[in-house]
Amino acid sequence: MAQPLMTMERINRNEDMRRLRELVRGHDVKQIVVGLPLRLDGTRGEMAEEAERFAQRVRKQMGVPVELVDERLTSWEAERLLEEVQGRFIRHEKLTGSNKPQNVQAKMTVDAVAAAVILKEYLDRQRQTAEKA
Repeated sequence: MAQPLMTMERINRNEDMRRLRELVRGHDVKQIVVGLPLRLDGTRGEMAEEAERFAQRVRKQMGVPVELVDERLTSWEAERLLEEVQGRFIRHEKLTGSNKPQNVQAKMTVDAVAAAVILKEYLDRQRQTAEKA
């Protein structure tokens, strides 16, 4: 099951790589999946080029394979999933009188959920490819 570990705020290139290296070592990461922000028509823009440069730096500095995965519409899907989860908790609160969790979106950011969606789609594609082989 794909689930978010954390969302990192950018500081600077060196510090970002240092923190990522700690995560890779601390969690015995064997592969990294990076979202590729293609335009809706599938073409590459400036952000996609930046994502590719980032993936190359990570690959070189971490020494693990890095896979770029199309991330189009994943933020939209993440927002939809969060709204659905939020709605379930609101309905649960009304039925049970419970008020926990107060704000699901405060605990699960759109970026973290979008990252989980990207990873899930990647893993599903890998599974389908393996089943065909």
